[in-house]
Amino acid sequence: MSTEVVERSSLWTRGRFWVIAGVAVAIVVIILMLVRGIADVAGRPFAADDAGPAGSRALAQVLEGRGVDVRIVDTLSEATSAVGDGQGATLLLIDADGLLDTSQLRRAGALAESTVVVSPGFEALEALATGVRSGGAPKHDSLDARCSLRPATRAGSITAGTRTLSSPDDAWTGCFPDGGNRYGVLQAMDGGRTTTLIADGALLRNDTVTSRGDAALALGVLGTQPRLVWYLPTLADVTVAGKPTVAELTPGWVTPVLLLAAAVFLAAAVWRGRRFGPLVVENLPVVVRAGETTEGRARLYARNSARLRAADALRIGAIGRIASQLGLPRSADVDQICLSAASVARTAPDAIRGVLLTDEPTTDAALVALSDRLAALERAVREATSTSTHPPSRRMDP
Repeated sequence: MSTEVVERSSLWTRGRFWVIAGVAVAIVVIILMLVRGIADVAGRPFAADDAGPAGSRALAQVLEGRGVDVRIVDTLSEATSAVGDGQGATLLLIDADGLLDTSQLRRAGALAESTVVVSPGFEALEALATGVRSGGAPKHDSLDARCSLRPATRAGSITAGTRTLSSPDDAWTGCFPDGGNRYGVLQAMDGGRTTTLIADGALLRNDTVTSRGDAALALGVLGTQPRLVWYLPTLADVTVAGKPTVAELTPGWVTPVLLLAAAVFLAAAVWRGRRFGPLVVENLPVVVRAGETTEGRARLYARNSARLRAADALRIGAIGRIASQLGLPRSADVDQICLSAASVARTAPDAIRGVLLTDEPTTDAALVALSDRLAALERAVREATSTSTHPPSRRMDP
């Protein structure tokens, strides 16, 4: 019995990895199926053959019921073939992912007699509608026609959606205004060709086409010609020319800024560099006598009446020399120095403290007197600490 248990345990140990891997693969497959199912339910946005909420099959079927030949294409070459000579054809262009470049957009805009561009991006506006810009989000939920275009007057009002368009050019007729110079629909005619810009494509979707006058506007704009080419660009339209170069990846403003920085650097170098003259030989260092330095500092003290600062300078020097004569360490404080000096000079400690620390001269004469007392204290300490066997001949009289 124990042998059977051991064998089962070893089998589980050897096959545990494959069991776990199989469960993980199954979970991934289930998740992918769920995601795919959700995507299928949501539908491809604006696809004429998609019955999902985001698709536009309902609108395409109504157009076909009215006798419009709806042709669904996925590439620019198919759109060119479907449009033919452009007579009697309307091209519906919805490049929501921005797959077409400027040249492709211009080619598409020149194919048909009537071109309808839905939710145009910045590049599409630059290529097909020079001067038109995005007007931002609308301020109202619905927009009234307020223009003379027949499809707009039939619609009456449409859902505002999330975008508007702005054009300062009188060549464009604006419908469904949102205040200021912002519109839901713009239309222009040039040489017999009509270009219509619809700011938001919500009025084409299956889930919103029945709102307000959305269906009336869509049918009026797309059903003007007997043939409608429904063109949604795909990845097949993307031109691949190898990896992008550094110049293509670099923003356009980088090169002018670098050139300007180089010009500024060269101008600054010339401006500052021309100020340098020939080298001058100078004998260094310049010797300054210590007496001159001391006299100069003393004159500065005298000019500013800094008697206390001058007295402090004299005291610092005297305290250092007295401590050295007494054999005290550098860490000795002033009180210790005063007591030691008083003991060897046979003078009261308070008098020594007054000379070394507390007395403040208020006049030049008092400062000179303090200097004399410091010199007398130094002599007294020096004589008292002398190695001579004779006793000191005099006392300090502070």
